[in-house]
Amino acid sequence: MQRLTLPSEREQRLRYIREQFPEAEGPDAVTVGGRAAAEQAMQAIDPAIYGRTRNHVHGKVTRLSMYLRHGCLTLEQVRRYALSVAKPSQAYKLIFELAWRDFWRRLWYQLGESALHHAIESAKVPLGTHGLPQNIQQGQTGLACMDAFVAELKATGYVHNHARMWFAAYCVHTRKVDWHAAADWYWCHLLDGDLASNHLSWQWVASTFSHKAYFFNRENLERYTDGEYCQRCQAVCPFDASYETLAQRWFTP
Repeated sequence: MQRLTLPSEREQRLRYIREQFPEAEGPDAVTVGGRAAAEQAMQAIDPAIYGRTRNHVHGKVTRLSMYLRHGCLTLEQVRRYALSVAKPSQAYKLIFELAWRDFWRRLWYQLGESALHHAIESAKVPLGTHGLPQNIQQGQTGLACMDAFVAELKATGYVHNHARMWFAAYCVHTRKVDWHAAADWYWCHLLDGDLASNHLSWQWVASTFSHKAYFFNRENLERYTDGEYCQRCQAVCPFDASYETLAQRWFTP
């Protein structure tokens, strides 16, 4: 008599999610939730490797942001774990990033809801007021990098932090999109959508909560993506210039 083998709880969850979200494709398209999955992901972290590779899109990042956002883990739990498996000097970068997340939340609490929807400071560079164009929302700008970032966002609800910064800078400074309109749209697509972290980070890029604007050039993007997008891009690159040239191009009234 053949014994019936029932699918594991994890397999049942994955099957359910794939049935409910058939458009999700790829190995990273489904993230399993819950405390057990969160702790398993935390225990896979190597703080030293994270510190060395975190800025690279294929670096060994933690992927804990969605678990932190939904309360499966706390910042203190992750901090304690990092220090239990690595020296303080090795865990520094990871703890530093946890501190940023804590900072955004505390700032929200201190300044109130208006700080997320209105500029905290005056902008240090000229900003635009455009709404978010359809070709950005649909990932059809023709720029391989930006279109890939949008595709990943929609398919998985997650994008590497460096790619989020590049995308925000492209929207705000290259396309002159109003930072709040772009931040609202982006937040709605994030599986780890923390309102404070998202909106205040967009303000940081825009320079309404920073001493300068954040922007990047092609050399920076190629370095941290190993040229993955630039090699296949057919568009005229708006980032292919020195920082001085780009600053003059985008920030000269």
